[in-house]
Amino acid sequence: MILLIIHYILFSIIFIYGLYFAVLGILGVIKKNKNIEVSSKKKNSFAILIPARNEEKVIGNLIDSLNELDYPKSKYQVYVIPNNCTDNTKDVAIKHGARIIECNIKTRTKGDVLKYAFNKLEDEKCDAYLIFDADNVVSKDFLIHANNYLEMGYQVGQGFRDAKNPSDNWISGSYSIFYLIQNVFFNHSRVNLNASSSLNGTGLMIKKSLITKRGFKTLSLTEDMEFSGQCALENEKIAFMESAITYDEYPNKFKTAWKQRKRWSAGVLECRKLYSFKLFKDFFKTHNLSSLDNAMLFLGPTMQVLSLIDFLLIWLYRIISNQFVSTISYILTIGWVFYLLGYLADVTINTFVVKYKQKSFKTLYKGIFMFLIFIFTWIPINILCILKKQTKWEEIKHNRNVKIDEIKKV
Repeated sequence: MILLIIHYILFSIIFIYGLYFAVLGILGVIKKNKNIEVSSKKKNSFAILIPARNEEKVIGNLIDSLNELDYPKSKYQVYVIPNNCTDNTKDVAIKHGARIIECNIKTRTKGDVLKYAFNKLEDEKCDAYLIFDADNVVSKDFLIHANNYLEMGYQVGQGFRDAKNPSDNWISGSYSIFYLIQNVFFNHSRVNLNASSSLNGTGLMIKKSLITKRGFKTLSLTEDMEFSGQCALENEKIAFMESAITYDEYPNKFKTAWKQRKRWSAGVLECRKLYSFKLFKDFFKTHNLSSLDNAMLFLGPTMQVLSLIDFLLIWLYRIISNQFVSTISYILTIGWVFYLLGYLADVTINTFVVKYKQKSFKTLYKGIFMFLIFIFTWIPINILCILKKQTKWEEIKHNRNVKIDEIKKV
């Protein structure tokens, strides 16, 4: 009886959590589009920042794509911040025309590197910062769109994160689906609900005056999500710059994906500890949806582990109450239909976001059909992160030497 009570409590919590994102995501998508970009003739100046650790194989293509932006060359400057490098990242960056910000201090996270760069550029004349990962390439009109949103009054913005290598295999394809879902059912949806989108690592815009006023005080391994939470507490809306596209290299090896997602989960758990109470408190005080959004996002890894615990509890109850054999019979006869329906629902959602963003089903079919497996493999990662705190940033190697003109618009 106690096991059943715990099951019903856990199930209710998990159901409400999932329902929250499902309802708001769908409402935001079906609502009239409010993310209308307004063109501006004024041209702001930008400092483009690229934190880089051992990225000699890919950073040249990013800098080349930035050098080819459709924007006055006098209005932006590319800075590379090599940190903890043991290769020729610095030399390659210089060869391709970037300026170097020497980072000679000990850094634990990407946030530490950015904070150092912001301090170094404090006296430089620019209106806003753009932040990219070294493995990216960038659409030629990125700065035009960033400038428009800056002139629309936004101080923080997130571009559209797309894939360089969506068709490599099921892992890179699943990453592509993951970000398409985030872009459609969260970032796009929240703008339509008059709330804030969320930062997701690269293609970020931050107005310089905001950094000057508030500083950049992130502590976790996921500085993007942490800064999103800080913006929510300050009621600072984050724009979704949907037409400003960054093409990112997604892992195509399970070991690399495991390492990257482990860092993400560890960082989110840090954010949960640091901000969840503050965000819930702010929501109940101000009714700021963005505060509730971020508080709920920070609970993600915990909720996934609770789902597993709930699943194991119900099976334990069935074993103790001598229902194990009957349950197995149920699964082998009628129960499998419900699991199949759940899988088909997932495939339907994945197909919807692919078609909604006018992507190629043929290119992304591996991710469409394997995405649920990709999500399930996150469960052991979250368990490990909850049981053992991770404080070290681990290097993710990038090797896809792709130029912006070679990107296939899938």
